Amino acid sequence: MPAGRHHSIPTPITLSEEDGVRYLHFGSVWVQGAMRIRRPDELVLDYVRQMMAWLLFLEPPRRVLQLGLGAGSLTRFTLRHCPASEVAVVDCSDDVIETARQWFALPTEEPRLRVVCDDAQAFLERSRPRGRWGVIQVDLYDMHARGPAIETAAFYELCRGALEEPGICVVNLFGRHASYRRNLSRLRRVFGGRLIEMPAGPAGNRVVLAFAGPPMQVAWHDLEQRARELQRATALPARVWVRALQQQLGSAACTA
Repeated sequence: MPAGRHHSIPTPITLSEEDGVRYLHFGSVWVQGAMRIRRPDELVLDYVRQMMAWLLFLEPPRRVLQLGLGAGSLTRFTLRHCPASEVAVVDCSDDVIETARQWFALPTEEPRLRVVCDDAQAFLERSRPRGRWGVIQVDLYDMHARGPAIETAAFYELCRGALEEPGICVVNLFGRHASYRRNLSRLRRVFGGRLIEMPAGPAGNRVVLAFAGPPMQVAWHDLEQRARELQRATALPARVWVRALQQQLGSAACTA
């Protein structure tokens, strides 16, 4: 099998429920997705909310690509809150896709949604010409959840090449594992150092935003205004993000 390829997710897929939330597991105790049963469009997990932090810096683009389906949380949220965006989702497991449709309210007749069963890297290799997607969200984990299932520099170069300009690649990493530093290094190299690391979540996830296109510099008061608008529209904790980033970066403006 070529390095960096990931073709199947081990079975069995299992579900659990607690306090009105349904959870997805890939044959282990690790949570791979969640849905509040009575409010399926709400984002339950902290790191999944952070994967929508690109909305602080970019208006919803024409096309969003999501690599890794899980419980479909990002897909449902994006379809609701980005009504002009088309969403393509790639997952290597038919079982995961069917589970998301049956148990996690993944739409089956939404004209803006395309779900593809494929290896994420192979999909990107076949999806040229370059510059097709405004946002790419990467959440590729297996049952061991020790680090991304695809994490090579070649994969990140494909993500960079597939972005429009301006565009943002959002990657879920795991800050408590050795994979974090090597992935951060590869992303920094591929994207020319233009990264923003979101604050660590309680489960150890670290979401990284990687920017393509002209250099960005946003005054903190403008970003705070954008966060207020975003929080009102989506209930995302955007103002908390901005305060944490300002404390973390400590500069006169947010740059990437």
